[in-house]
Formats: sequence, structure tokens, C-alpha cells
Amino acid sequence: MSRLDLLVTGGDVLDGTGEPPRPADVGVRDGRLVLLPPRSGVPATEVIDAAGLTVAPGFIDVHTHSDLLAGDDPGREALRLAPLRQGVTTEICGNCGISPFPVPPERDGPVRELIAATFGPPAAAYPSFAEFAAAQGSGRRNHLAALVGHGTLRAAVVGFAQRPATPDELARMCALLDAALTAGAAGLSTGLIYSPGVNASTDEVIALARVAAAHGKPYVTHLRDEMSRVESALEEAIEIATAAGAALQVSHHKTAGRRAWGATVRTLARLEAVRAAGLDVACDVYPYTAGSTALHAMLPPWVIADGVPAMLAAVADPAVRDRIRADITAGVPGWENTVGNGGWDLIRVASAPNSPPIQGQTIADLAAAAGTDPVDYACALLVAERGDVTILSHSMHEDDVRRVLASPLTMLCSDGVPKPGRPHPRWAGSFSRVLGHYVRDVGLLSLAEAVHKMTGMPARRFGLRDRGLLADGYAADLVVFDPQRVADGATYDEPLAPPLGVRCVIVAGETVVTGDRVTAARPGRVLAVPDRAPVRSESR
Repeated sequence: MSRLDLLVTGGDVLDGTGEPPRPADVGVRDGRLVLLPPRSGVPATEVIDAAGLTVAPGFIDVHTHSDLLAGDDPGREALRLAPLRQGVTTEICGNCGISPFPVPPERDGPVRELIAATFGPPAAAYPSFAEFAAAQGSGRRNHLAALVGHGTLRAAVVGFAQRPATPDELARMCALLDAALTAGAAGLSTGLIYSPGVNASTDEVIALARVAAAHGKPYVTHLRDEMSRVESALEEAIEIATAAGAALQVSHHKTAGRRAWGATVRTLARLEAVRAAGLDVACDVYPYTAGSTALHAMLPPWVIADGVPAMLAAVADPAVRDRIRADITAGVPGWENTVGNGGWDLIRVASAPNSPPIQGQTIADLAAAAGTDPVDYACALLVAERGDVTILSHSMHEDDVRRVLASPLTMLCSDGVPKPGRPHPRWAGSFSRVLGHYVRDVGLLSLAEAVHKMTGMPARRFGLRDRGLLADGYAADLVVFDPQRVADGATYDEPLAPPLGVRCVIVAGETVVTGDRVTAARPGRVLAVPDRAPVRSESR
């Protein structure tokens, strides 16, 4: 055999299918895999001795908010490296209904405000998937695939109005979505608790999901409620996917808030039943009991109904703040009332760029120290930060997290919100936490099952045809780790601390992480996902 560019020799291979490990060598030539017998001795320009280690396909994070993280500004470099250090070679962004494309130039201003409040600066909006890919694919270390956000489509066409889309507006949204999917976007996402997606009817989402189904791409949804009304919200998602003929991906499945703890027994049984009846349904999960989102999502949806600038003007009004307080106490029909279900003492500031000292503290403690009410404090903070505040919410039960993670319908995600400050440790720790804590320490999953949830299963779900498996001719994205030592280093106090036990990460055949060192290689790109016939997602 002719000389290889790289040879990983002496390791135990987990090929991403869920099958047990086996000894084998893995070669790379021209960015593609060559599977070989163990200790093959084939000459190679670079040789990695993986004795005692596990060799797996590069991990695929199916739910991130890393849409605008590309670049070389040093202030965000630690954020860029965090997923890579734990073996994530492909991220899927555009989740929860917000993507930075497709935004017609005449709507750039209003939509950019939404994008800035979601991703933080520097905010950018792109007219097309191709322009997004050209900008965000430059100088990347790992790969990115992108969903089309329904909230972005609605903001670009309808705006933030609390009304149904007209037939003409819906047709324009469908046309924008169709063009983006044709160009290579990976599917459609919704965030039905967030403005402006919260204003959409079920029928509007069905019409858009039909467009995704026509391309053989999934409908990916942050449910309209993940708390006390999670079961009815799940029924809406099932109705949408069934009516549209689309594959359904339930994002970061959880039953949050004390009133919903334990409901995963019923939600997972319901997903299994509809799958058995023929619906292509799966879900994903991050392995923590705290979530993370924008601070404005803690307020009733009418607060941001007219967009970010209008919200900032409104919350300066004491009468508006009184109404917010009343709605948090009494609730609003159809609203996922996180604070009402938990309390401000469970809401911790993760990112407030203009107020670094408050990061890591709860809204309740900050308000008490300032001698003010938590609603007044939260509203003043939103104004001071121009809406760009991210929070952590401690709202889930460990039993529910484990139940979802163990389900055969579930793949792994981070739901990472990579913004400076004190971000959720899931961005830097989700994959290594599962391999170390839930596989080795707890025994919730076998190593082969866990790797399958991180590789072959998500690749099949999102149409990444030549990724997710160790097979001849597949893209040479690899991770080499020590199964006896791998562990998450990230904590709530040190959220970007690197993991232990990840020895080597290879992207497109180039070594990007070796030991504790990140190399200068930047072989990543934005992946264009081709259309395909509808494919039933895999579960084991």
C-alpha cells in the first residue's frame, strides 16, 4: 500500500455504529479514511501511537449557538477552542429558531437587533446561506452545519407583530427557506418560546416544515413549553411533523421546573409510541440540570413582541415593570414562566459584557445587594446591556436528565451559547462529561452506545453522509481519547476549563489538537448538506 498521510495505530476502534470496540488501525490519505488491520505497519508521514486508547469518529454536536463564532479575535479564542478540545469536529448551529441568514438586505436592521441579542457582538446578518458559509467558513478549525431559523424568517418578513402571517408573507418565508435548503442548509428550526417565533400559529409552522420535508431535511424544535405544559407542547410538535411529513427532532429535551419533574417518563413513552407508529422522531440532550438562555426570555413574551429596541424602551417604564411582576406571579396562558416556576434565586448571570463583576451571581442576590426588586434589576440590566444578557437557569432534575440521555431516541448536544463571561460549562464539557461521568463512573451507557449518540446517529439524522463513522472513504474527522481518564474539566466556576483524557483531535485529516496543544491547522469549513429522500432516523 502506498504511503499514508497519517496513521493511528494500536488503538481500539469504536466505529460510530454502536458496535463494540475492536482493534484496528485507521489511516488517512487525502483527507479520507482507510481502515486497516491492527498494527498494520503501513508507512505514513505522521504516526500516532494509540495503544491503550480509543479511536472514534469526530463528535458531532447537534445543537449549538456558535453561528457567529468564526474569526481570530483573541477575546473569543478560548470559546472557539472549548468544543474542539473535547473532540467536537462538527457543530450544528441555527437552532431555537434563530440563524443569521437568510436576511434580505432591506430587513437587515431589525433582524440584526435580534441576532445581536442572541449571539452578542459582533452581530452579522447574511442574505443567503452561501454568504453565511463564505464568512463563517473562513479560518475554521472544525466544521459547521447550519439550520434555518423560523424566527429569523418571521422577523425578516413579518417582523415582530403579534399576528398571523398573511398568505403572501407565508409564501415569502417558504421561498426564503426553500432557497437556503437548496443551497445546503441542514433543516428548519423553531424556538416557539422566543419572539417572534412565539407569534406563529401551528399552521404556519406546518407550512414551513413541509418545505423542509420536500428536501428530506428535519424539523428541529425548541418546544413551545418545556415546563408545566411540556406534554401539550410536544403534541404540537408531533402534529406539525405528522402534517408536514417531516422528520422531527426535539431539541434539548427536558421537563424543567418542579411542576414538570418526572414528566420524561411520559414524554419519552409518547415519542417511542409515535415512532413505532411511523413518525421519524428523535431528540437530543445536554448532560446538566441547568439550562441557559437570554435574560429577556424570563419575561412575558409581550415584552419583546415588537423587537429588541421596543423592549428596551418599554422596560424603562415603571408601569411596564409592574405588569411584568403581575404576569410572573399569575402566569400568562401559553407562556413558559421560568421564574414563576422557580424563582429569581435560580437565575444566574452568565454574560453581561458591560458588567463583568456581576457574572456568576444570581438576579435575586444582585437585586438584594442593590436594594431593589428583581424585576426592576433585570429590566435595568437589559437596558444597560442593550438586551445582550445570557443567564443560567437551574431548573431540571437529575433523574430526568439521565432518563433522556439513556433513551435510544437521544443523541448528544451542548446547546452551547459561546459568549464571553461565565458561560454554561456544557459548551466545554458535555461530551467529555458523558464519556467520563455517565459512561465510566455511573454506568448509564456503554462506551459504544455513547459514542454512537455522538457520531453515527447525528450524522445520519442531519444528512452528513460521509461523517459519523469510521469507514473507508469517509471524511477523516477523528478523536483519540483515554476511556479510563476522560473527564470534563469545565465547572460553573471555571466553565472553559479543558477536559482530561482527550489525546488527539483530527479534522479533515489534519491534527488540530495533540495533547494539551492546539496546532495552527485550520481545515474546517461550513458544510453544505445535500437534499435527500426522507430517511428514518436511527435508534438502538
